Amino acid sequence: MVAPVSDRGFGPARHAELALLLEVAGTPKPGNVDRRRDLSDLHFEQFLTGAVGAAAGLELAESGAPVGEAFEEAVAGMSRQGGGNTQFGCLLLLVPLVRAAADDDRDLSPAGATAVAESTTVADAVGFYRAFEHVDVAVGDVPDDAPDLDVRRGGDAAEALRNRGCTLYDVMALSADRDANAREWTGGFARTFRAAEAVLADDGPVTDRVARAFLDLLAEEPDTLVATNHGEAVARDVMDRAAAVSDLAEAEELADEFVAEGINPGTTADIVCAATFVALERGVPL
Repeated sequence: MVAPVSDRGFGPARHAELALLLEVAGTPKPGNVDRRRDLSDLHFEQFLTGAVGAAAGLELAESGAPVGEAFEEAVAGMSRQGGGNTQFGCLLLLVPLVRAAADDDRDLSPAGATAVAESTTVADAVGFYRAFEHVDVAVGDVPDDAPDLDVRRGGDAAEALRNRGCTLYDVMALSADRDANAREWTGGFARTFRAAEAVLADDGPVTDRVARAFLDLLAEEPDTLVATNHGEAVARDVMDRAAAVSDLAEAEELADEFVAEGINPGTTADIVCAATFVALERGVPL
């Protein structure tokens, strides 16, 4: 019988690194890089390198470092490969979850993750903005009432953040109506924990469980990255096409179609990565 990973001496930072590796190894995840498919500008080995590079930042999160500092360090390490942005969104979800899992009460739950998110500071927001200086990230429209908080300003937005007293949680709240990862931050990481339970309840190799969880998530809500790059109508069409897939064999064809069409549901991959971390912390066997 295979022992749960939690019995092998792995801490939250190692589980988070492993989640990054297992997420990209799951296949098929239509439109995303996996172990059988590259995109024109992103390759499988770059995701592996990004996961290893992010480890130092994840270790900072486990050690109790501020969320913004740990996130920026993780993104800086992730960026040290030729593909650019491989796992920015994954790390945005993983860092507070690692903190929740590593805190004294080890409360890796919606309440525990929310407590970490709500305790973030203005300095954490500045660290988050500085992370955008390391990689190019596809972002949506800036809120009309906060043009000085455009994340593309990077560290140059620090003064505006301080003047407004915006914590990192506040920044996420500004985007929650149009960004799925921000909604995870402000909504108790609801989809993350729900998908984690699905991974735990599933059977077979973890990489297959991850792929099935990805398809389920993609079928329930339009992907933010697809909406940003292609518009809301395309994102809803992608959701409907995913819902029509009944198993991983059928998903292979859809994966080829999405790659050919340049459709990359990357935000859904972020959430399934976070769910994989929670499942690992809760003992999913490998």
